[in-house]
Amino acid sequence: MSDNTQGLRIQSGSQPVRATVELLSSMRFAISLLTVICIASVIGTVLKQHEPAVNYVNQFGPFWAEVFGAIHLNAVYSAWWFLLILAFLVTSTSLCIARNTPKILVDLKSYKENIREQSLRAFHHKAQANLPESAETEARRIGALLVGGGWKVRLQQRDTAAGPGSGWMVAAKAGAANKIGYIAAHSAIVLVCLGGLLDGDLIVRAQMLLGGKTPYQGGGLIADVKPEHRLSERNPTFRGNLLVAEGTQSSTAILSQSDGVLLQDLPFAIELKKFIVEYYSTGMPKLFASEIIIHDKVTGEKMPARVEVNHPASYKGVEIYQSSFDDGGSQLKLHAIPMVPGAKGFDVEGVVGNSTQLTNKGGGPGSETLTLEFTALRTINVENFGDTGPAAGGVDVRKVDLRDSVESRLGAANKTTTKKELRNVGPSVSYKLRDQAGQAREFHNYMLPVDTGDGVPVFLLGVRESPAEPFRYLRVPADDKGSMDGFMRMKAALADPEARDEAVRRYVAQAIDTSRTELAVQLQQSASRALALFAGHGLVDGKPTGGLQAVSDFMEANVPEAERARAGEVLVRILNGALFEVAQLSRQRAGLPPLAQSAQTQSFMTQSVLSLSDAQIYPAPLAFELKDFTQVQASVFQVARAPGKNIVYLGCALLILGVFAMLYVRERRIWVWVAPKDGQTHATMALSTNRKTMDGDQEFVKLAQKLIGASPREGSA
Repeated sequence: MSDNTQGLRIQSGSQPVRATVELLSSMRFAISLLTVICIASVIGTVLKQHEPAVNYVNQFGPFWAEVFGAIHLNAVYSAWWFLLILAFLVTSTSLCIARNTPKILVDLKSYKENIREQSLRAFHHKAQANLPESAETEARRIGALLVGGGWKVRLQQRDTAAGPGSGWMVAAKAGAANKIGYIAAHSAIVLVCLGGLLDGDLIVRAQMLLGGKTPYQGGGLIADVKPEHRLSERNPTFRGNLLVAEGTQSSTAILSQSDGVLLQDLPFAIELKKFIVEYYSTGMPKLFASEIIIHDKVTGEKMPARVEVNHPASYKGVEIYQSSFDDGGSQLKLHAIPMVPGAKGFDVEGVVGNSTQLTNKGGGPGSETLTLEFTALRTINVENFGDTGPAAGGVDVRKVDLRDSVESRLGAANKTTTKKELRNVGPSVSYKLRDQAGQAREFHNYMLPVDTGDGVPVFLLGVRESPAEPFRYLRVPADDKGSMDGFMRMKAALADPEARDEAVRRYVAQAIDTSRTELAVQLQQSASRALALFAGHGLVDGKPTGGLQAVSDFMEANVPEAERARAGEVLVRILNGALFEVAQLSRQRAGLPPLAQSAQTQSFMTQSVLSLSDAQIYPAPLAFELKDFTQVQASVFQVARAPGKNIVYLGCALLILGVFAMLYVRERRIWVWVAPKDGQTHATMALSTNRKTMDGDQEFVKLAQKLIGASPREGSA
């Protein structure tokens, strides 16, 4: 092992202490720590940090989620082991600097002029020549030339066989910044790590360990949280989040911990006057900014400011960053739509972030107490409709275009064959329905009907069982007035046996001549059975007993396989005709004119049949339609007091200078021994450099020619 990888060796102390100091100050230990930190940083970059525990369970499973939590991989940069490694790296690098800096400083002052002539002849770069003047004259001339070229020179007079003081050694050096770069680069590592320790959780953890501070795990009002869960306004370093709704102010930041939160009191309060957000055509935020007023708690001074992304505000050493935005408690007005027979609709109001109890409000069989949780309001939803419609998935077999075929499968961001038609489909509301057992489903419903290219606009009612799943949407067709009322009237009439019988009678009367009694009776029986099968009677063992699935099951059980295709066409035609009469009957009962025979009516009925079938498996007795809202926006600020920031900036500057010096500055030393020999003045020249490069070779050739007149051949190795 080379000396430069070994650590500081002390002479006093016990053997374990000497071994520990040697290990801590060795380069191999510092490199090992850097490797571990790099691996941990990669993990912290790939694995999302500070996510809710349920997200890790959904993505990786309960076992790995527990492992990640145990070793704090979900909060790598604030984990105790990461901070401990940083502390060891600071110690190790500091000892390395302490071990090597004295040697470097001594070497910077040394010209090494005591080198012997025989040693010069062993160098790779060397040259010899005879000079016309005396040794002293030539030595001073060579020294002056080197000084003019930016070298630092020292002359030494020596005794030789020709007489006392007859020999002269010219020692010169350049590029000493290379060694200064070593000190700068290693000092930069220490400064960056110190800044990271200061701006990390080290101070906060010290207060938790020594100051009796504990994370808060409960709920309720911030004002009711006890002092042991709060950090002082004089806390030297912190980084937390602060949510402020429009028209309100807050002065307490939240510091997330692995087992709860800590509250950080600020020396000022932030009031959000207005939140500004602009969007790209894709629906992504282009700009979000906050117009705020900072209220000083001591002086009462009010200072207006504007905070944008990458343009923070600063007050009393605390930086205020625009981190994100959220809902600040928008007011919602919803209408409950019954999805089971016998249930009744009603209106409900709420605020995003709150919840309300629905005790038997739905009515109908199997009613239970549900908790309606208002989770989110989105006023802008931009969707891509470029590939929708009947022809979107079609292929023209007559067209052979290799370039189009290849580009359609490339994954570049500038894909040329992908058609985009971005459209804002309007507001949407998200909510959860939680049963008495605490199980919840998440719902996402759009306020306005969406034209998906199927011929009739539809209301999208989304549902999913867990956040790890995508939303599945029930498509409810909009009637001629752009509402769900037509579909819901049809659904209610389908659930009424008397309405089904009347619809069948009307259908048979229009389809069969009244004189053909026997055929009319058969058609009535078939239509009644098809309509009853389609209407169903709820769920059995979690499976629907109605809809198109029930009709299909009946066909498989009662019709031979060879006749199913023809019988299925007849039965579907009968079902569609009977359902059309159900729709007409529902409109008649509501005092509305009958549906006209048109392509629009046909599209409405086609989508209605599919939606009535899918509604059989809708997993909730009620769906909530967004009727009106009053949006209240909120800004999420990140507030930070980071004294280590300037230290890190200084470390980065030193790192740049140090790396530049070590990579681009070559340390060179030149010796020229001038002494009388055989009645002439003889010069022996040598050059030493820390890196062998072509530039070094060329420089030596030029210097040899300039200083002693040696030819390139003489200057070669």
